[in-house]
Amino acid sequence: MTNLSTNLVVSARNYPGKTALRCGEDTLSFAEFDAAAARVATLLERAGIAPGDRVAVMLPNTAAFAIVFYGILRRGAIAVPMNPLLKAREIEFFLTNTAASALFATPVFAEQARAASDAADARLWLVDDDLARLTADLPTQAAPVARAGEDTAVILHTSGTTGKPKGAELTHAGLAGNAEVTARTLIQIGPDDVVMGALPLFHVFGLTCGLNASVLVGATLTLVPRFDPRVALEVIARDRVTVFEGVPTMYAAMLGVAGELDAAATASLRVCVSGGASLPVAVLTDFERTFDAVILEGYGLSETSPVASFNHPNRVRKTGSIGTPIEGVRMRVVDGTGAEVPADQPGEIQIAGPNVMKGYWNLPESTAAAIDAAGWFATGDIGRIDTDGYFYIVDRKKDLIIRGGFNVYPREVEEVVYEHPAVAEAAVVGIPHASLGEEIGAAVTLKPGASADPAEIVAFVKQRVAAYKYPRHIWILDTLPQGPTGKILRRDITIPTFESSNRS
Repeated sequence: MTNLSTNLVVSARNYPGKTALRCGEDTLSFAEFDAAAARVATLLERAGIAPGDRVAVMLPNTAAFAIVFYGILRRGAIAVPMNPLLKAREIEFFLTNTAASALFATPVFAEQARAASDAADARLWLVDDDLARLTADLPTQAAPVARAGEDTAVILHTSGTTGKPKGAELTHAGLAGNAEVTARTLIQIGPDDVVMGALPLFHVFGLTCGLNASVLVGATLTLVPRFDPRVALEVIARDRVTVFEGVPTMYAAMLGVAGELDAAATASLRVCVSGGASLPVAVLTDFERTFDAVILEGYGLSETSPVASFNHPNRVRKTGSIGTPIEGVRMRVVDGTGAEVPADQPGEIQIAGPNVMKGYWNLPESTAAAIDAAGWFATGDIGRIDTDGYFYIVDRKKDLIIRGGFNVYPREVEEVVYEHPAVAEAAVVGIPHASLGEEIGAAVTLKPGASADPAEIVAFVKQRVAAYKYPRHIWILDTLPQGPTGKILRRDITIPTFESSNRS
């Protein structure tokens, strides 16, 4: 039997009294975690939820999410994780898209959840952190329902940057295998580790590398419902966190407040993992020097469960690289015809392996367009591979800027902007231009206490990149728009009105 929830059953047997989950001052042992998930499975069974039915989870990073998630899997149903901040219209789309039978939501957002569940004809359960009001009197005898490895365990909706969100079907075997390889060969965690769950569990990065990997090996997962850099550092100190997993904006934010804590407070950190977007080299270097902890950068997508490549701990680490394919996974870089390109030439990254999704839920045409007959998944990311087999992200196809016939990849320019000593965050975007087609622009935020004017930053970048690449327009903002995982959303950046210019 391949049901992913059996990992919790095994860890509850091996480490019954060990802390599995911590959120604030509340803790839950593996035995308590397993029993609570079993009660949720009983709740679902009594409500008529059958194996294969879809059940949505719209909860923050608390023990309740973990319990409900593993309870759904234990019942043999399919979990549909959702951002708890969604509005009714968005919730209704996810529910109707998957024909979900039920929704678990937090009372904080009851109004939006109720409106959507009513419209989608889905049962609604509002739960508190420990689920006591729902499951206190239910038995815990519910055993995991047998599932095949290729059966769908989770439907994760993509970000929707290229249209309506699509539901990626991730299988029991794919998720279990990705968590196992991640725990064993990448972050190398075990029962003595404390993993910090600052990443949202409704996103595949936090779900696989945080929750599922920790459950598998018997590690403690300490949860942060909402990321705040000061809170994150305090939790690291309090719980003696050994593994931190985050996105680049989190590392930049923690650097910004690092001086408020004594260095010894975070001395427990052993390794940090970065994903979700390319980590600026300057941020990586500064963070490692400040916290004396190595950052290993990886790469993956919702459709790949997610980890596809990684800077492996036992291999040469190349700063700025997303490393090499993980165990069992193949990657390549191809041109528009599907032919592999020479080393150091840009092309689209494709991935094949057991981590690749089953397909997009009820979208056979989109599935066929994304995964070819040989099993290669087209990521839509532009990358390159060097002569040693290390991969590098250049940019998303969609984010490519064409200025006067020249291709400009925003990520390359952003790396240089980040090198300016006053810049905290940067996002390079294309600005419509009458004669060039697009001009280069950059929205930036500054480090606390730092000052710089746009012209100064423009001059700084101009000295370091080709003439057609440097941003002619820079504007300074208090914050940059971010998605639920902390990834900067270029598409949501408001571009000021600039006078059209033909400067070269």
